[in-house]
Amino acid sequence: MVEIIVAVVTGAATVLTVLLTNNRSNRDMNSKLEKSQAVTDTKLDELTREVRLHNSFAQRIPVVEEQIKAVNRRINDLEKRIN
Repeated sequence: MVEIIVAVVTGAATVLTVLLTNNRSNRDMNSKLEKSQAVTDTKLDELTREVRLHNSFAQRIPVVEEQIKAVNRRINDLEKRIN
């Protein structure tokens, strides 16, 4: 009879230890995942900002090219007048 009680108490202690260890591991894992997600979100925000900045430049380049063409035409016209 005593052996059965000892076995039940030992089994219960083992199960309790495993549950506590798993709970702690889950909390640690969740903490690491939250930190990792925060880093990923920050990087994604920075990349989004950089893409928007790049897109802004990409939209302005054709305008600048047209302005350069116009300036070059005016320079050519002025050079023709001088010669």
